[in-house]
Amino acid sequence: MALRGTNQETGRPYNRRIVLESIRLRGPITRGDIAKRVGLTVQTVSTIVRELEEQGLILSVQKAPEGRGIPPSTLAINPDGGHSLGIHVTPVSIEAALVNLRGDVVASVRQSVVNVAPDEAFSIIADMVAQLKAGTHSGRLLGAGMALPGPFDVESMSFVGSTTMNGWKNFDIRQHLADATGLPAFIENDMAAAALGEQLYGLGQQLTDYYYLYFSVGLGGTMMHDGTVMRGAWGNAGEIGHLPAVADGEPCPCGNRGCLERYLSLDAFERRGLPAGEWVAEVAPFFRSAVRTIENLFDPETIILGGLAPDALLGQLAALGEGLENSISARANRAHPRVVMASDCKHAALRGAAALAVFGVLSPRYGQMFETPEKEIA
Repeated sequence: MALRGTNQETGRPYNRRIVLESIRLRGPITRGDIAKRVGLTVQTVSTIVRELEEQGLILSVQKAPEGRGIPPSTLAINPDGGHSLGIHVTPVSIEAALVNLRGDVVASVRQSVVNVAPDEAFSIIADMVAQLKAGTHSGRLLGAGMALPGPFDVESMSFVGSTTMNGWKNFDIRQHLADATGLPAFIENDMAAAALGEQLYGLGQQLTDYYYLYFSVGLGGTMMHDGTVMRGAWGNAGEIGHLPAVADGEPCPCGNRGCLERYLSLDAFERRGLPAGEWVAEVAPFFRSAVRTIENLFDPETIILGGLAPDALLGQLAALGEGLENSISARANRAHPRVVMASDCKHAALRGAAALAVFGVLSPRYGQMFETPEKEIA
């Protein structure tokens, strides 16, 4: 992943994020090495490091001398220097987690709910947040991030079908999240949040361009380029589940017929009622066709398969990547298979949502975190 800063003064909040992320990925690391990696001056990096140290987000360690002179100090992330809340709302459950700066889920709570209305959901979330705050883990709460099904703000497709969540259209999700948590609040669709979680804490650290195929109640995906989600004009790129798969096929709640997720999704698996192995064999042509389509459209280094499905089912689907038909990705010099399983399917969206909050409070809108103390966990 390429992390590059900017030497423009207006880019300081962005540079804080880049420096913090470089330390998390590469630490222990010196100021000079950070400057080389992100394209900033040592002076700029030192100024940012001083701010991050004052906030307790990073630690400076002085190495023991090995010869003449004093070796430069190295920097590492302070995992307990702050926590963020990750919240994942799905058509079947709500889960909330307290995540430290290293990305570890230090506490989590989950409640099964079906197609929960927003007022009830945020009442549950407020109770979950209170429970997490009352735990034994110390540190500051920096912000709250929520992942939930997309697409957003598409009248005929948002919160319908297998991802039905009644009452969520035109609902001010961000403000209600801020009210329920008392923290700066950020929202993201679940497939992009899961891709971000993989990029920060999984195989995505080794990759520049990859596609995250999110196999959940529905089916979606996100192309990641240099650590950034490719969003499209209205922020909803990646709805691969609504590609036409069967001419005049099964009706889809989006208004079309034969959409891919009607045949390839957790909802489709449960409706079909077959043993996992039989169902995977049945949908293999759909899966392989989807993989080739993604490859020919995006030319990714690999396709990472994750989502809410059981790991065993995802593993069987990922195995369909062996012996795939030809595409532009069928090359001998590959560093990774054409399809791999995500490193953390269970917590990827939660961790990504929590990371969204950490990065968000470093943005210009929340730059005041470097002027006033953050909220303490009660």
